[in-house]
Amino acid sequence: MSLGFLRAGIISNFFPSSVIKGMLAAIGIILIIKQLPHLVGYDADAAEGFSLFQPDGFDILTQLTIAFQQFSGTAILISLLSLSVLILWERPLFRQHAVLKNIPAALVVVTLGIGINMLISSLNPTLALQGNHLVQLPVPKTVAGFLGLFTFPDFTSWDNPQVYASALSIAMVASLEALLAIEAIDELDPLKRKSPTNRELKAQGIGNVVSGLIGGMPLTSVIVRSSVSLNAGARTKRAALIHGSLLLVCVVTLPSVLNRIPWASLASILLVTGYKLSRVSIFRQQYAAGILKFLPFVTTVVAILLTDLLVGIGIGLAVGLFFVLRETYVKAHQTHAYHVNGQERIRIRMGDYVSFLNKVSVTEILETIPDDSVVEIDCTRSSYIDSDVLNILNSFESKAHLRNIQITYLQPIVENKSLHHQIAV
Repeated sequence: MSLGFLRAGIISNFFPSSVIKGMLAAIGIILIIKQLPHLVGYDADAAEGFSLFQPDGFDILTQLTIAFQQFSGTAILISLLSLSVLILWERPLFRQHAVLKNIPAALVVVTLGIGINMLISSLNPTLALQGNHLVQLPVPKTVAGFLGLFTFPDFTSWDNPQVYASALSIAMVASLEALLAIEAIDELDPLKRKSPTNRELKAQGIGNVVSGLIGGMPLTSVIVRSSVSLNAGARTKRAALIHGSLLLVCVVTLPSVLNRIPWASLASILLVTGYKLSRVSIFRQQYAAGILKFLPFVTTVVAILLTDLLVGIGIGLAVGLFFVLRETYVKAHQTHAYHVNGQERIRIRMGDYVSFLNKVSVTEILETIPDDSVVEIDCTRSSYIDSDVLNILNSFESKAHLRNIQITYLQPIVENKSLHHQIAV
């Protein structure tokens, strides 16, 4: 919460769009892969973590191997029908239908999954999905049982420094993930609006305080549910409020109904969501945008798949920063020769931002200028030139007469009294 008041939300502006899109694509791919076991009826691991390779060695490849050895025909049937509904709902016939366009495809899929499993259970109970193949929520029988689900704080460890260290770590990680999620959802927003990041951090902080006081887990913004909400047509923040309120009402009043939902139905919804996040067209668009966009994008995707969300983003950001520095180095100045009244002149046009990183390239350019030349150093487009570079130019000017080199400075923006500027009109 304090990060919001400190206006730390600006951090999200420093992440390149190619890295954010790479994060979305990687999450989409992970969603697809992680749903495959559920689609065939293997539901022993229902974790939603964004990491394919778990530290305990039981990674997604192991899960897939076991899953296809223990598949369920009922789960496969529900998955195929659910995917068919989700695909058909995207067709113009359904999207433009007066009634069907107002019915969420996910609701149809969940209802269909419950109905098919109940039908199979009535015909042959041994083939029906049961146990961990279905959603499992606690079903309190009484008010006391419901209140027993809450865990109230234990303040006996208030003087334990490890508690505060853990809280700080969770706050920093959750805040960063929230900012990245917001930036990613803004990329998906068809109206291309900008979310108030500082307000999000404040709300998340308040929510975490309340959640902790009643025994809940730490809260953070997530991409999957927001993406599903956008795909369902959500356009305002009321969608999030309604979504959360309905979740609360359903969990409190309809846990027995929710516990009839097959994981195969939910996996189908997440599979389609993952596909929308990682469509082939997104890779093509990034490739068409050039190597400066594509390499940070694809590096972020691969790094997240091989490590985890934050580490992968960090690697992608490092690659993006490398290309920024490279462009700064390459485009800090341009050199070309032209003739005036038969006399050759060499013009060195400095870039908009010339930093200390450009010392070497500027030095190399000046050293290649032949004797008896007329040199124009054009600073008209420069908003900043580092003092180290100015010192190099000053040193070159002080020794130019030894090589019979004439120097002219064109309208320098950066003032430096050690340089004797001649302003060209």
